[in-house]
Amino acid sequence: MIRWKRWTALSLAAASLAIPAVGHAQELKVYGHDQGQALQVEQIGRYDSGSGIGEGGTEIVAYDGKTKRAFSVNGAARALDILDLNGLKDGNNEIPLLKRVSLEYFDVSASDVTSVAIHPEGEFIAVAVPSAVKTDPGHVVLLDMDGNKLASVEVGALPDMVTFTHDGTKLLVANEGEPSDDYTVNPEGSVSIINVANGLDNLSTKTAVFTDDIVEQDVRKVNPDPDNTSYAVNLEPEYITVDKDSRYAYVAIQESNAIAKLDLQSNSFTTVKSLGYKDFSKEGVELDPSNKDEGIQIGNWPVLSMYMPDGMTAFQSGGKTYLITANEGDAQDWEGFSEEVRVADLAAEDAYALHADLYEGYSQEQLDQLVQNGLFEDSQLGRLKTTIVAPKNADGKYEAVYGFGGRSFSIWDADSLQQVYDSGSDFEKITAQAIPEYFNTTNDEDKLDNRSDDKGPEPETVITGEVDGKTYAFIGLERTGGIMAYDVTNPASPSFSTYFTSRNFQGDEAAVDSASGNVAPEGLTYIPAADSPTGQTLLLAAHEVSGTIAAYALGEKPAEQPAPVPEEEETAPPAIEPNEPAEEISAPVNEAEKPKEQETEKVEDQTETGTEDTETETASEKQDSIPTAAKSDTDAEDGQTLPNTSTNVFNWMLGGALLVAAGIIFFGINKLRKRA
Repeated sequence: MIRWKRWTALSLAAASLAIPAVGHAQELKVYGHDQGQALQVEQIGRYDSGSGIGEGGTEIVAYDGKTKRAFSVNGAARALDILDLNGLKDGNNEIPLLKRVSLEYFDVSASDVTSVAIHPEGEFIAVAVPSAVKTDPGHVVLLDMDGNKLASVEVGALPDMVTFTHDGTKLLVANEGEPSDDYTVNPEGSVSIINVANGLDNLSTKTAVFTDDIVEQDVRKVNPDPDNTSYAVNLEPEYITVDKDSRYAYVAIQESNAIAKLDLQSNSFTTVKSLGYKDFSKEGVELDPSNKDEGIQIGNWPVLSMYMPDGMTAFQSGGKTYLITANEGDAQDWEGFSEEVRVADLAAEDAYALHADLYEGYSQEQLDQLVQNGLFEDSQLGRLKTTIVAPKNADGKYEAVYGFGGRSFSIWDADSLQQVYDSGSDFEKITAQAIPEYFNTTNDEDKLDNRSDDKGPEPETVITGEVDGKTYAFIGLERTGGIMAYDVTNPASPSFSTYFTSRNFQGDEAAVDSASGNVAPEGLTYIPAADSPTGQTLLLAAHEVSGTIAAYALGEKPAEQPAPVPEEEETAPPAIEPNEPAEEISAPVNEAEKPKEQETEKVEDQTETGTEDTETETASEKQDSIPTAAKSDTDAEDGQTLPNTSTNVFNWMLGGALLVAAGIIFFGINKLRKRA
C-alpha cells in the first residue's frame, strides 16, 4: 500500500472585492484562514504595456518616491517604460505611460533589457543590458530620472539583475553567464561591483568570481563536460540582496541550488553553500507530483527536491539578518545539453535503487512496497520531472527520486545560511482550497492540475514590507498566479495571512488572453506609506505573461487629514491622457532648463512633464513682468494692507477746494464792509 495521506482541507474564508474596470474588467479575489484577521488588499490601479500575451511586456518594476514614477522592464518592446503613479491619489485607476526608452538609445551592443534599479537617493537609474551575443560581456546603462543616458559600464556575460547597496555607494550586477544553446561556449558567472560613490564621471568596477576553494563540496555542478568542470563556469548568479548595513550581499545561484555570500569590503566571495534537499516524505511536507492523477492528490512521496530559489530578499528581525527565498526550481535545458527527464524514463532504464536512509518518512520495506505498487507509473511519480545530474551509488543508480523546486518559500539565517523556516506544502494546499478548479494551472492556459508534474505553483519572486505594524513577506506564484502574504514578524514562526489574485479564469482549458486579468507575477516592489502617492502602503506586481502591472493598496487606509496650506506652490507631473501617445526615446534628449535661483525668495522648480521640456517662470519674474498700474491695491509684503493712494488724493483736493471757497467768501465779505 502506498504510504501517503490526503491533506485535511484548510478552513479558508473567501471574499471577492470588485474594483472599477481598468482596461478589461478584473475582480480581486482574496482568501485567508480568517477574513477578519487577513491583510486587507485592494487593487487601485493598473498599467497595460500593450504587449501581446506571453511577450514579457512587464517583468521587473522599480519605484521612485520623489517623483512618484515607476520604471518597468518591457521585454516585448525591448525598452524601459517610465510610468506616472501620481494619478492614483485622485482615484485614477489607469496608470499612464510617460516615456518609453528604447534599447537602441542605450548605444551599446544589446539584445534585451533584463532588470532595473533606482539609486537609494533617487539620483539615477541602472538598467541591465545583455549583449547581442549573450555569452559576450554585457552592460549596465545609467540613466537620469527622465530616461536620458548618463553613462554605461561593461560587465560580465548576461547581466540578469541589478541592485544598489543601501548606502548608495555600490551598484551590484548578477552576471548569470549562461551557456550558448549548443553548449559550446559557457562563460563564467560573476558579480560586478561598480563603485558609484565618486560620481558617474569616476566609476570603477571590480568583478567577484568563484574559486573552487570557497565552494562547499556538496554544491551542485551541472556542466557535463569533464574537461571544463570548474565552479567558475558552473555557478550562474541569478539574484542579489544586500543586508541593511551594506556589509554583505547574498547571491542566489538557482541551478546549483546554492547561496553565495559576498564581502563588500574585500569585494570577494567568502562562501558558497548548498541549500540541500527538501524531503517530501516528512509529515507536513507534501506535494502533488502528477498531472495524470485525476485532480488534486497532495500527499507524501519519496521525493527529495532541490530548493533552487529565484527571487530572494534580506530583512532584519531582533538585530539579525535573515534571507527569504522563493523556491521556484530550474533546470539546464539547452539544445546541446539537457538534464531534464521524467522519472518514468529513468525507471524504464532500471536507474533507481531507492534507499530508506535518505528519507525520514519511510522504511526500506515501505519503499520496496511502493515500487511494487506502481510508484513509477504516470499516476504516481512517473510524470514528475527529475534530473540526470544527481548523486548515484557505486552501481550507478539513483537512491532517491530528485525534483526541481521547493514549491514554497524559506527563511535562512544570513550568518550561517542554515534554514530557519520553510512553508512546506502550504502553497498547494491553499490554492487547492481557494481555486480548486484551477489548482496547479499554468500561466498560458486555465487547466486543472497542469503543472503538478513540473514545479507546481512555481514561487518566483519575494519581497518584504511593513503593514500596520507587522512585517510581511509577499511571494508571487508564476504559474498559478496571485500573491501569498505571510506575517514574518517572527522569522522562526511565520503565519499565513492572505492569498490574493486578480487573474480571471475563463473556463476549463481556456487560453490566457487579454481578458485574463493579471497573469504570472514576475517582479514585486513594496512602497511604504511615506513614499506612496496615496499615503497608503502599496505593492506593485509586474506580470510577465499579461504584460501588466497591478497596484495593490495594503492594510488600513490612513485617516483623512485636512489638506495643509502649502507655503510654496508645487506642481506634480501631469498624467498623459489615455489617447495621447507617450514619448519614445531613440536618440539623446536634452534636459529641460531649470529656473534660476532667486536671491529674494525661494521658488521650487515645477516638475518636468514626461513628454515635453517646459520652461518655468519664477514668482519674482512674474511679478516683475506685471505693469505697475495693474497691480492690486491690496498687494503687500508681509501680509500688510497697502494704503489706498487714490482716496487720499481725492481727500486733499476736496480740502483745497473748500479752503479756496472759504477764502473767496472771506475776501468778499470784507470788500462789502468797506463799501458800506
